[in-house]
Amino acid sequence: MNEYKFRIANSFTPETLPMDRLAEYMAAYARLLGETNSVHFQGIETGSAILVAAVDEPAQPKVRDRVKSLRRGEAAGDALKAFDALDEMLRRDNATGELSTNDGGIILPFPGRTRPDPLLFGPIRQEGSFEGQVIRVGGKDETIPVHLRDGAVIHSGLNAKPDLARKIAQHLLGSTLRVYGSGTWYREPNGSWVLKSFKITDFEVLDDDPLEDVVSSLRKIKGSTWGEVPDPVRALLEDRHGGGDAN
Repeated sequence: MNEYKFRIANSFTPETLPMDRLAEYMAAYARLLGETNSVHFQGIETGSAILVAAVDEPAQPKVRDRVKSLRRGEAAGDALKAFDALDEMLRRDNATGELSTNDGGIILPFPGRTRPDPLLFGPIRQEGSFEGQVIRVGGKDETIPVHLRDGAVIHSGLNAKPDLARKIAQHLLGSTLRVYGSGTWYREPNGSWVLKSFKITDFEVLDDDPLEDVVSSLRKIKGSTWGEVPDPVRALLEDRHGGGDAN
C-alpha cells in the first residue's frame, strides 16, 4: 500500500495534539485524499505531528491523480474545500503543514499561519430595517440585545436602548415587527456581507392578517384606488418590504 503523510509543523507533537482536534484533522485529511473506503489511518509519527494514511492498491491511481490535480490547482470542488479546511485549521493552530509521500517527497505545502489574513472590507454603516417576530429581548449591556425570527432566519446583533427595548419586549412572540436603525456591515472575501451590529431607533407593528383579507378590506374603503391595482397582493408585498408606493 502507498502511504501519504500529512505533517502539522511548528505547533503540536503526538503528545500534545488534542484528540478532538486530531479527529477534525483526520476528517479533512480523508476528504482531501478521497476514496475514503480505501484510505486507512496508520498512526501518528513523531517530528511535529505526522498523520500517516495508507491507500489500498486499487485506489492508488485515483488518489495520486487527485493529489496531482490539487498541486496544479485544478482539483474537484470537494478536494479544494478539504485543502482549504486543513489550511485554515493550521492557521488557527499557528502551524504550517505539508503532504508528502512515504519516501519523503513533498507533494503539497500548506501555508497555514504564513498565509496572509483574508481582506475584510468595512466597516460600512448604513440605515436599514429588519422584520421578524421578537423571540428574545434582554442582556446586561448598556444597550439591550434584540433577536428577531423571520422564517428560518434569526436576526441577531440587533440592539436597542432600554426604553425602546421595553416597548419591543411587549411584542415578545407576538406580531411581526419591522425595526429601523443603523447597521455596521463587513464584506467578506467571498463577497457576502456580514452584519456586525445594528442599533434600533424605531419600530412598527406589521399586520399579520392574510394579504387577501387586507386587499378585500382596502377595496371596501370608499374612495380607495386599490380596485384599480392589477396585482394588489404583489403591491402590498413590495410596500411591506420597502419597495412600493402608497395608494
